[in-house]
Amino acid sequence: MTIVATTSPGFGRYGSVPDRLAEKGWTFVRCVDTSKPDGGLSEHLAEVDFIVAGLVRVTDETLAAAPKLKAVLKHGVGVDSIDIPACTARGVPVLNTPGANAAAVAELAVGMMFAFARNIPAGHESVVTGAWKRTVGGEIGAKTLGIVGLGAIGRSLAKKAIGLGMRVVASDLYPDRAFAAEHGIELLELDELLKRADYVSLHVFGGADNAALINADRLALMKPTACLLNLARGEVVDLDALDAALTEGRLAGAGIDAYTVEPPDVSHPIFRQPRVVFTPHTGADTVESVERVGLMNVEDIETILAGGRPTRVLNPEVFETEAFAARRAAA
Repeated sequence: MTIVATTSPGFGRYGSVPDRLAEKGWTFVRCVDTSKPDGGLSEHLAEVDFIVAGLVRVTDETLAAAPKLKAVLKHGVGVDSIDIPACTARGVPVLNTPGANAAAVAELAVGMMFAFARNIPAGHESVVTGAWKRTVGGEIGAKTLGIVGLGAIGRSLAKKAIGLGMRVVASDLYPDRAFAAEHGIELLELDELLKRADYVSLHVFGGADNAALINADRLALMKPTACLLNLARGEVVDLDALDAALTEGRLAGAGIDAYTVEPPDVSHPIFRQPRVVFTPHTGADTVESVERVGLMNVEDIETILAGGRPTRVLNPEVFETEAFAARRAAA
């Protein structure tokens, strides 16, 4: 009997994934109890074969309590909540689903730009409250979009923005130069991108390396008419510095989908800013995206159960460890 536990609220709920899971006959445990720090995962670790992880952290302590665990699969892309070195040391492959949610996140970024440019949240409020306050917005065509992180999401956003008539510049530590050349995207250092862009959209990994990547000094480089979008991870932006820039008129607006703590502490003054659009970390939440991600997770579980090595493993060196061999022998 194969036991699959998930801490992702969306895994196994949409599209063809529920039917695929039912066909497999796996025992499926949903650990999403918000009253418990790990959603209730710890109650099942002794018997679990696979963890399909949401935002709940997978630590060395998690692994130590899961002797039958064959793999940790991220229901999505960002794996900053998974201790990959600990997984490798204990012989556990870690997998994610690159590209599966790119279109969904990119579309939300476009939606945020339109919401900001055309004052959509304020317009809605003015109608339902009877104020009927009409405001003159702007067009995003011919504006410059700066994409920070030209991975799958960044590339998807770039193509959509170009289709809308935007100029696109990008910053990436390891840029896809062929893609940039094909689509006429100018590659810049981050500081230069911040100076030139009318919209800056963040699509980088979280973690210590990118903590406060956008801080007070970097916000000071941006145009006072510019808008910052964070669809990456909460820690990438210094919220105190962002609030100050908005309050002092040094930045025109922002869109935020990711938070350091989720749900966030809404007592922070950023949540009183009228020129910020907030969404509840829902960038990847489309039926199509969640189905794609789930099917990739199911496919990788099937491959591992068949004794294979999936191509999406983030720590492929694990297959050569004694710890992995011991886990396979014990399965």
